[in-house]
Amino acid sequence: MASIMTNASALTALQSLSATQKNLDTTQARISTGYRVSQASDNAAYWSIATTMRSDNQAMSTVSDALGLGASKVDTAYTGMKSSIDTLNQIKTKLVASYGQTDADKAKTQTEIAALQKQLKAYADGATFSGTNMLSVDSGTATAAADVKIVSAFNRDASGTSSISTIDVKVESTKLYEAGTTAGTAKGILDADRLGSTGAITTTAQNPTAGAASVALDTYSVATLKVYDSTTGKGFSDTQIADQMKVVDAALKDMTNAATTLGAAKSSIDLQKTFTQSLMDSIDRGVGQLVDADMNKESTRLQALQVQQQLGVQALSIANGSSQSILSLFR
Repeated sequence: MASIMTNASALTALQSLSATQKNLDTTQARISTGYRVSQASDNAAYWSIATTMRSDNQAMSTVSDALGLGASKVDTAYTGMKSSIDTLNQIKTKLVASYGQTDADKAKTQTEIAALQKQLKAYADGATFSGTNMLSVDSGTATAAADVKIVSAFNRDASGTSSISTIDVKVESTKLYEAGTTAGTAKGILDADRLGSTGAITTTAQNPTAGAASVALDTYSVATLKVYDSTTGKGFSDTQIADQMKVVDAALKDMTNAATTLGAAKSSIDLQKTFTQSLMDSIDRGVGQLVDADMNKESTRLQALQVQQQLGVQALSIANGSSQSILSLFR
């Protein structure tokens, strides 16, 4: 039936052209943004997942920065510990040299030991990075030094709950000096009182008498030990110097263990940093698979839609022109 009121062919052609134009707009948007899902209306589920993962990736980027900062803190502490171990070895050689010396020679050796002891304190005090010092601490009113916590991971479980993981460095096992005076606070490796007989740390100090025979309960501290007492003008006896060497050996053992703790922490930080970077890359790839547009596919689709659009316009023109043929019936 030919009608001048309703042009069914034109309506069909118009619907087809509108559908083609809508698809063309979608394809052009994907090509211009690079995303197949750029907003929630494109695909609500994928958009929600991608938005959450991008947010988590930004948090992990901060974690990576925190790991770098933590590595610097541990590196600084390790450098100070290594230098302190080298200096304590020098003190040990001075003690060996003083064995059997006259009091006059011990006085000279004591001057060298005192200078090395000051150097030890300088190393510990100077091993500070971003306000953190693991070698020279002041626990204040606490009875133990607080652990250094380094943010190592941002986690999200299956229920969507997020959490933070940390790598903890126990400062109590690495501190060389403790300025805190609260009852029950343990001193550091170098300023703790140690039994001359075994080198073990003790909380009961018993100062030895210079020049006397060694006593089982005599105590020494690496930070203050002497081979010559300037107050009495006497050098310490050979048995007392032998006890001091036991104390230094015990302190060296503790410092070696502390350096191992710092080294293990540094290794953990490096491994976690590498893992975090790999995880961020993996998440980026996963998000890309969900929302990125396939540019090869979209460019091919764009060319096809442009041809369809041209054909649709031609079809609509033909459909509109068909009603003109009715006029020929009235001639």
